[in-house]
Amino acid sequence: MKQSKVKFLYLVSLYLPREMKVALINTSDAGGGAAEACMRLLNALRQHGIEATMVVQEKRRQAEHVHGVNQSFFGKLKARFNFLLERIPYILFDEREKAVRFAFSTANVGTDITKDDVIKQADVIHIHWTNSGFLSVQDLKKLLALNKPVVWTLHDMWAFTGGCHYAGPCNHFKNQCGNCYFLRDPQDDDLSHSGWLRKSSLFEQAKNLSIVTCSHWLGEVAMKSSLLKGFMIEAIPNPIDTEVFSPKDKAAMRAKWKVTDSAKVILFGAANINDRRKGINFLVEALDHLKALSADERVEIVIFGKNKHFDTSTLPFPVHQLNTITSPSDLAEIYSLADVFISPSVEDNLPNMIMEAMACGTPVVAFNTGGIPDLVDHWTNGYLAEFKSSSDLATGLQMLLNTHEWDKYSSAARYKVKRVFNNEKVAGQYISLYQSVLKPVNG
Repeated sequence: MKQSKVKFLYLVSLYLPREMKVALINTSDAGGGAAEACMRLLNALRQHGIEATMVVQEKRRQAEHVHGVNQSFFGKLKARFNFLLERIPYILFDEREKAVRFAFSTANVGTDITKDDVIKQADVIHIHWTNSGFLSVQDLKKLLALNKPVVWTLHDMWAFTGGCHYAGPCNHFKNQCGNCYFLRDPQDDDLSHSGWLRKSSLFEQAKNLSIVTCSHWLGEVAMKSSLLKGFMIEAIPNPIDTEVFSPKDKAAMRAKWKVTDSAKVILFGAANINDRRKGINFLVEALDHLKALSADERVEIVIFGKNKHFDTSTLPFPVHQLNTITSPSDLAEIYSLADVFISPSVEDNLPNMIMEAMACGTPVVAFNTGGIPDLVDHWTNGYLAEFKSSSDLATGLQMLLNTHEWDKYSSAARYKVKRVFNNEKVAGQYISLYQSVLKPVNG
């Protein structure tokens, strides 16, 4: 009788509601789109009753509910050593273009975080971006071996390639990688092929893994890959706080940031504007085309982001260089002072900056590529230009700078973000996913 009662109480306890614990894992809590997206999801989940904690290699900002696993002196030293060690095999074989070194990650070294208290106590492990020496493929295997439900949100293509974050024109990820065009000496058994083999071994044991992509484009590409084609893949976007990113008074913001009130203002931003994926060369060409189309108009350019090499004086219009902006309130002000935000990216998943600009009521001109069409609706809240056509970018800029219906585009941009990417909706989608993957464990 006693045993029956104990068993009954145990079974009842399985269905009693309790606070779900989720460990969000990302290399950093600051710097880069994945870090920002993960932080926003952390806040959105906690607003909706989920006990979420972000686990990072090294905590960079004073944010609540972020746990750094390498915070000691020796931990930080180990993190830097791992970062360099991961780069060495690639540096020996890559092209001479230095920027390419960060377009390919071997994930050959990292930190075992399976014994960390946050990981041990978590009901769901939610992996985000873990490169730059944080988690090796072997470390990812150990997380999967904990037999907890694991959700992996892909912020780029790395999970299903031999090492590159964006494959560009290459489709070798549909087979077994190899002959990688990023490498100086491509071969059948090069670094990309060995990377593919290690990931193949990882996914073979991934019985408790759910794959999420931030955009429909990335989901479609992932389903065509040889590594993930057998997995169920769900598209859930990144969230954004539409109270923080909201329209401000344009004239007041221009006065504050010293931008001419009567000018037509084009805004361009990137974490690193020299990143080849961000298409700075197409920006230059598009502005030259625009100058030829509207020689007499007063146009000014505002640029923000890390800039080590690009000479802004080569642009055909006056330029306001703002460098790196990290404050969300400052970003909202800068988006609000512009008439149009331009994103000439040639490879992107679901760019935070496009979402931020739209949330602030600023229409966007961008190439019709990657996950950008999830955000920008052509001729509704912005303009999707023909891929790699600088002249079409210029056409979009001219249209939005001169349209009598600018307010309509502005309102549509804000409405799209509030409807699709708000915290409540995105958090709800993830909570539903967490509950579904926990059912087999609890049931």
